[in-house]
Amino acid sequence: MKMRILLIQPSIKPKASLYEKLIMRLTLWQPLTLGQIAALTDERHDVIIVDENYERINYNEDYDLVGISAFTSTAPRAYEIADTFRDKDIPVILGGYHPSALPMEAKQHADSIVIGEAEGVWNSLLKDVERDKLQPFYISPPADADSIPSPLKCKNYSFLPFRGIEATRGCPYKCNFCAISNSPIGCKFRVKPVEKVIKEIESLPYKGFIFYDSSMTINVGYTKTLFKKMKDLDKNFACFGNADVLGRDEELLRLASEAGCLAWAIGFESVSQDSLNAIGKKFNRAGDYSKIVKKINDYGMAVIGSFVFGFDFDGHDVFDATLNMAYECNIDSIGANILTPFPGTPLFDELEKEGRILTKDWSKYDLYHVVFKPKLLSPEELYEGTYRIIKKFFSFPSIMKKILANKNFNLVTTSALSFHLITSRIVYKSAFGKAFNYKEYGYAKKLIGIIKYIDSIDEQ
Repeated sequence: MKMRILLIQPSIKPKASLYEKLIMRLTLWQPLTLGQIAALTDERHDVIIVDENYERINYNEDYDLVGISAFTSTAPRAYEIADTFRDKDIPVILGGYHPSALPMEAKQHADSIVIGEAEGVWNSLLKDVERDKLQPFYISPPADADSIPSPLKCKNYSFLPFRGIEATRGCPYKCNFCAISNSPIGCKFRVKPVEKVIKEIESLPYKGFIFYDSSMTINVGYTKTLFKKMKDLDKNFACFGNADVLGRDEELLRLASEAGCLAWAIGFESVSQDSLNAIGKKFNRAGDYSKIVKKINDYGMAVIGSFVFGFDFDGHDVFDATLNMAYECNIDSIGANILTPFPGTPLFDELEKEGRILTKDWSKYDLYHVVFKPKLLSPEELYEGTYRIIKKFFSFPSIMKKILANKNFNLVTTSALSFHLITSRIVYKSAFGKAFNYKEYGYAKKLIGIIKYIDSIDEQ
């Protein structure tokens, strides 16, 4: 039986304005999930992929099956989409982090739920659909690395001249707030064959890409082998890494730089060692941040430090302390997020047991809303304190100072850092519901032109 299958990525902001839609094209990373599921599907079936962040869903088409992948913040929209198709008697499959964490809730809106990764059950699920014997739940163990497919090439909606690559999957550290390492999707760390990853990188239509992996420093031996083989590919990339490893392994930094790495995104998380210990990230040492940033910068790579606010040890002084540390360490850019207790994490269970969950409106679980009662701050103080850091760090004088800093960066790295700083300013203003500025959007678009121009020079 040949089937027509629709795979959907729900919108992160279903009622986005035209301006916000343009910003999404500037900043959103296109997910690999739907392309990987399409690659798993028997070729006799027709697969249509719709990312609702960029295009509308056509509810009037005929489909034999609809599959929807949902995060917690997109779950309400995913349910709405699923209900619409089920009203048309089209079977719906829900999967992803949120349905895996709350399968009974998700089942109210779907004919079947995939708990865990799709690789282990997708083809048997399709056979069950053909036989009209679809099961209510499919529990899939973490996929073997060899079975993780290269995603099919999907339509390019973004203005961004780069793509995403997955070399590894999962994270073993299990920080208490992390939805990845506490989920059946990411609880086991695996590495894909190096040669397979190299072929995926070679097939990319652009020179730039981002490793979507949780961290490229979990298996350092694997990463070093991969970087050595990437040296002659003439690509530029950014990736995530752990502070403690990057602070001590200069061979890794050298190989990363030679392979074309422009920046490392590091989860510093907090300037409070008490907070780091409490969340299960004891290997982060706040006193070492300055040394780590300098060491990475010395190899010509930028540092994007991620911080989370709202831990139980966070008082009124945490915001100024973090901002001062960011300036003292000369961090090139930051990510500033409000602590969010995602379902399926120990943090969610703890806060729910303590009666501190303020809302289960999952659309607000986006890292920019306060959805729980902080211990030492009011929800309003946590929200305003986080936004105050963003306003100061991403002010135009601060951004220009970062761009013009006398660091060991080449033109490509400087351009990429400039783009990150400008678009971060725009995104945070949008996320925190502040006024928009069309001039900022125009400036960001010009930065894309600069990056494309640099790419064209390198390709000649």
